[in-house]
Amino acid sequence: MHLTRFAATVALALAVAFPAASKHAKHPAPHRNVIVFVADGLRYDSVTRETAPTLYALRRQGVDFTNSHSIYPTVTTANASAIATGHYLGDTGDYANTLWFDYPVMAKGGTPLTFFEDDGVLRDVKAHFGDDYMGETSLLAAARANGMATAVIGKIGPAAIQDITAMTSGDGIVVDDAANYPVGLDGRPTGFVKIGDDLARRIKDAGLPDKAPLPSVPNNTNQAYMTDVTVKALLPLLKERGTKGFALLYWCRDPDATQHNQEDNVGALLPGINGPTGHAGIADADAQLKRILDALKALGLDKTTDVFVTADHGFSTISHSLPTDDGDIQPASMPQGFVAIDLAKALTTKLFDPDADMGEILFEENGAHPSHGSALIGPSADKPLAIVAANGGSDLIYTPGGIGVAKTVYARLLAAPYTGALFVNDDLLKEDPAAFAGALPMSAVNLLGASHVPNPAIVLGFRSWVARGCTLGERLCAVEIADTGLHTGQGMHGSPSRADTRNFMAAIGPDFKKGFADATPVSNADVNPTLARILSLKIAPRGELTGRAATEALLHGKPVTSTSGTLAAEQPGTGGMTMLLNWQAVGNVRYFDAAGFAGRIVGLKAK
Repeated sequence: MHLTRFAATVALALAVAFPAASKHAKHPAPHRNVIVFVADGLRYDSVTRETAPTLYALRRQGVDFTNSHSIYPTVTTANASAIATGHYLGDTGDYANTLWFDYPVMAKGGTPLTFFEDDGVLRDVKAHFGDDYMGETSLLAAARANGMATAVIGKIGPAAIQDITAMTSGDGIVVDDAANYPVGLDGRPTGFVKIGDDLARRIKDAGLPDKAPLPSVPNNTNQAYMTDVTVKALLPLLKERGTKGFALLYWCRDPDATQHNQEDNVGALLPGINGPTGHAGIADADAQLKRILDALKALGLDKTTDVFVTADHGFSTISHSLPTDDGDIQPASMPQGFVAIDLAKALTTKLFDPDADMGEILFEENGAHPSHGSALIGPSADKPLAIVAANGGSDLIYTPGGIGVAKTVYARLLAAPYTGALFVNDDLLKEDPAAFAGALPMSAVNLLGASHVPNPAIVLGFRSWVARGCTLGERLCAVEIADTGLHTGQGMHGSPSRADTRNFMAAIGPDFKKGFADATPVSNADVNPTLARILSLKIAPRGELTGRAATEALLHGKPVTSTSGTLAAEQPGTGGMTMLLNWQAVGNVRYFDAAGFAGRIVGLKAK
């Protein structure tokens, strides 16, 4: 079928599946269902009639959030925590995908510095920190406490984060990539959540294997399995159990997995993540959403189910070198771990690899580099002066060596040509404003709050620019330096550029307006309070860094006033370097468009 005709067919199906509610209805139906569909790494501008007809039709038929935002740092687990709880990262303690925890995480062999997309690590960290990690109540936990049936399915890590209490208590349903895999590829226990005999029987009766296939590029096979489980076993189970309604979150790996690993002209910036492989990843996510929408209609659930689609973050094409004055790229010169190596040189000390049994990295003798970018810097691994947690488009830097070490690190980063943005811990800024001149405080992006998971001293966002010769618009054409083992031309995220903060968000269903373009700023921290409003759930916060209910998008919702501005560092740093942050706000809820030094971040508007 021609794509344009297919899009029209999808639009008609959506209009039938999600008819407008009565104009006179003042309250939602007593047993409402909600589904959150997360298309990992889906960029707003990459959704077109041709690339994603279901998503394109959904935002035209329902609510199109035309001013959407990811939480910074724009990485997966951080935004998963915001989607789950409606709180910013200072409250959840989930600052990025890789963190320094300052205690031996036994789920990963005792390293204090590790990657977070892992059920075993999540269990370990939650047990250690208690409510200091993910202490806010998630939407699914609140729904279950209110008598609703709940489930989460999809990508390991961000899926379990949606219902961390289900992981630790055994309540609820969590089906992810580790389900029924007792041991992971690294030989360690996965820590997966048992899915229960009833769902296991339904999966078997549907003729499905009990384990998900490994991810691929594009991730069709893995995602098809997750959707098979959803439409053939999970949705029928939730319909049966949900006498008070149900809440389901589906976390789709694509297009993220495909955009990271695509190989269309690797080594060059064009087509980057905008080529046929990237489009295949978008089409995969679109196909899975269509199957779920079709299943809702077949099960008679379409008229009582609200569907909220979001992406955790945007995306950019990777470069391992800086651009020349005319926009070309130079030969790759920034291997994974280049920041850690640079800081070890600045501190004239040693480097140790947390992902290789804390072995010393002899970077000056044989050109070695950290195996996954992260490293401990100091005279010994057990007494580090500084730690680098590599997170793609941003790195988190900790300085247990004290303020003197932090000053040296900051000076080095401020002078580095790869630096696009620098946020400094508020305590350091207060102690010596002159030493950290040019920076903005971490509180400016809500990275300090109720959680006591160790805070970084400095958050480094990498430089970004628009690829020369790309004609798709600056957000699709964005290129960023990234601390990653992936190659130039492949995809990454994590930076404070508008390419990475601009995610896809849309919603449809009986409680949402029809054909409504919502230009009010919204973010992933607004998903929880918006759906909690629909479900009449009262969720008491611990911290104060909360999102808001997007009431303007709901039936009979009134327009909401927003403001905007630019925050600048109080005093310039060396060479006049001055951090800027473009923000919008609804009341006291702030949204971050882009941040960094002028001329170094895509989408940043100078003051």
